[in-house]
Amino acid sequence: MVSFGDKIKKRRESLNFTQRQLALKLDMTVTTVQNWESGRHIPKLTPKQMKLLCDLLNFTLEELAE
Repeated sequence: MVSFGDKIKKRRESLNFTQRQLALKLDMTVTTVQNWESGRHIPKLTPKQMKLLCDLLNFTLEELAE
């Protein structure tokens, strides 16, 4: 099973986003994105932030939750 962090990282890289670019678009710190991708933290996002993350990375909520 692919972890949440792995999904985010692979999709971000396939879309040629840097961690910094993703963090800026989500109004978060680069460290937060790094922590997600390394598996140190699971995001605690508001519904609006989750929708934005899905939109930016072309995920459905279902795909991201799998």
